[in-house]
Amino acid sequence: MSVLALLAPGLAVAAPLPADLAAAAHAYDQAQVNGDRAALERLVADDYVLVNGAGQVQDKARLIADYVAPGFKLDPFTIEAPVEKVLGDTALLGGRVDMTGTDSGQRFALTVRFVDTWARRDGQWRVVYSQVTRVARP
Repeated sequence: MSVLALLAPGLAVAAPLPADLAAAAHAYDQAQVNGDRAALERLVADDYVLVNGAGQVQDKARLIADYVAPGFKLDPFTIEAPVEKVLGDTALLGGRVDMTGTDSGQRFALTVRFVDTWARRDGQWRVVYSQVTRVARP
């Protein structure tokens, strides 16, 4: 190990995500925006758990129901300050998102920090756990 690496570990270049994980994460984001029930069913593990921004615990069925509910539409979003940690068959993907959209005819806007825990099961990446924290607006 070089002295530079010891003194400046933050300068290390992060390895790119495995292609199949990157594709699954992109598909998951698109499924949320498009309210795509089939894609959400495929990408979210049956034993999925979400701790949402209100501190409530939700399961896969509730997550999907929320995204496909009539009157709900999430606008496309960009993940800022991304966090990407791959640990074998487990990965932590997260960041900060300014979320906007419509819920029951009312516009909403909020900022959240989130982490999705992905697990490779039977050769496929699936989201198994998510934690969302609302960020107070200044």
